Amino acid sequence: MAGFSILDLSPVSEGSNLTQAFESSRRMAKRAEECGYKRFWLAEHHGMPGIASAATALVIAHVGAATSTIRIGSGGIMLPNHSPLVIAEQFGTLAALYPGRIDLGLGRAPGTDMRTAQALRRNLDAGASSFPNDILELKQLMGPMAENQPLIAIPGANSNVPIWLLGSSMYSAHLAAMLGLPYAFASHFAPDLLMEAITLYRDRFTPSEELDRPYVMAGVMAAAAETDEEAAYHFTSAQQQFVNLRRNVRGQFPRPLKSMDGFWSEMEQINVEHTLRYAVVGSKETAAAKLGNFIRETQADEIIISMPIHDIEARLRSVEIFADVRETLAAQA
Repeated sequence: MAGFSILDLSPVSEGSNLTQAFESSRRMAKRAEECGYKRFWLAEHHGMPGIASAATALVIAHVGAATSTIRIGSGGIMLPNHSPLVIAEQFGTLAALYPGRIDLGLGRAPGTDMRTAQALRRNLDAGASSFPNDILELKQLMGPMAENQPLIAIPGANSNVPIWLLGSSMYSAHLAAMLGLPYAFASHFAPDLLMEAITLYRDRFTPSEELDRPYVMAGVMAAAAETDEEAAYHFTSAQQQFVNLRRNVRGQFPRPLKSMDGFWSEMEQINVEHTLRYAVVGSKETAAAKLGNFIRETQADEIIISMPIHDIEARLRSVEIFADVRETLAAQA
């Protein structure tokens, strides 16, 4: 049975502030730990008023201080935005603070608009094209120190933080397979190449010191509640957010609507529903049926669930319901 994990973006809900967003992430991580989830990951985004996890390592430390057993980490750090040395030092620090609990998921997208990406990096093109070499450098900086090693990360050296590759393309599947790393596919917002990418990854996987067999994590966007109608109501926040993203409208994470009718055009609805076609929205029974089908289709080793729900109490309830869903699916397996 696939393990369940959570992906959080520290959403800044409409009418709230950054402090409340970070407190909500803390509460969500604690509830996830209590409910038996494997991991709680945070994602790097920049320049978005509705997302507070830009300084990702700091937010990981924040949720780490509130928990004691659940693995915590990045889903992901956008490596081209940073030098490998800086990431090695940050995650080496986290590994020292929370031993045996830190994951480093890496992506190569900017996680923002091009103007902000340019401000983050000194050379935008070199950052993306050097991604494979940066991964190798990062692995070396966080691994055992070699004799006369010219560049040392302190903290970082000997931390051996597990590295994951994240992606939504064939490129990331090829690279994860070649390097023998676990692979997380962003099917929660980029579903089109899911099956093709994970098949290629499994077929071409090369065993490594880190991993002897392929390991696939697949993402789903989700909202669970007591009824299908309540879950659909909460999920309108995510649907609005995706419409606003396409309209280049920046704002806090929107309150839910009774209906999306009148908010989106027919073409916007088609596009968003296509993007979110793997979304799991509904009651416990509905969510179990949908997620069970997704797990059977992908044969994923692990599912990572993003729960973009405006109200924190409803979000925490969704965390609990999906924990029950996992128990239901495990009993059926």
